[in-house]
Amino acid sequence: MSGSWQFASGMAHATHIHSAIQVAGTGELRVLALPKSQVELVDNWDVLGLRATHSIDYHCADVFVPATHTYLATTTNPANGGAIYRLGLVNTSAVGHTGWALGVGRRLLDELKLVAAAKSGTRNAAVDTAQFHAAYATAEAKLRSARAWAMEVWRDIEDTLDAGELTSTEQDTLLRLALNHATWTVQDVGQTVHRWAGTAAIRRGPVDRFLRDLGTGTQHITSSPTVLQNCGKWLSGAQPRAHWEFLDLTP
Repeated sequence: MSGSWQFASGMAHATHIHSAIQVAGTGELRVLALPKSQVELVDNWDVLGLRATHSIDYHCADVFVPATHTYLATTTNPANGGAIYRLGLVNTSAVGHTGWALGVGRRLLDELKLVAAAKSGTRNAAVDTAQFHAAYATAEAKLRSARAWAMEVWRDIEDTLDAGELTSTEQDTLLRLALNHATWTVQDVGQTVHRWAGTAAIRRGPVDRFLRDLGTGTQHITSSPTVLQNCGKWLSGAQPRAHWEFLDLTP
């Protein structure tokens, strides 16, 4: 294989990589697994947030990968593992992305609570105002609501997989929508935390770090406007016969 790829998350911690390529002649999309040593790494992960993921770029030329180390990118027929692996590659990754968003939101609100406790009772403390209390309660409700809906969506998917069935187009749509909703809900929560945390939001520390991580994570393709638009196309009935292939809604 030959080519260039961007955002290889976790590359610094990995021994092998997996790259998606379109097979010449057939147009088939396959994932190829190979040792990291066989590609040229580009150390360009100079970012504000999610620094530990080390999501650098890489490229290679004429690297041989045996067929035994490849698989169809859209497969829902795993060679190993239980029912959960019938989700497919993209749907499985949505589990992690959703958990990340909700986890960051939870940590930010917990950190804001600590900031409020430390500042309460000091002169002109904004955290002692009714406005802050209402803002915190609103952020808490938003986060818990997003989490509750995500859990509902995934509980239904688990029941389907445990029954030996594959996910429907509606379920594939809702898991993407729940991820998108969780991510941007947490972004909204982050804005609340930034507003009320004061200088704790700009000095090095947990609040600053998680706000930077959040600002980077919201730019992931899984939470892009295009995915949201495609969810709306199917849910509104504009493309009722469409199905999902990776992040694309295919007519």
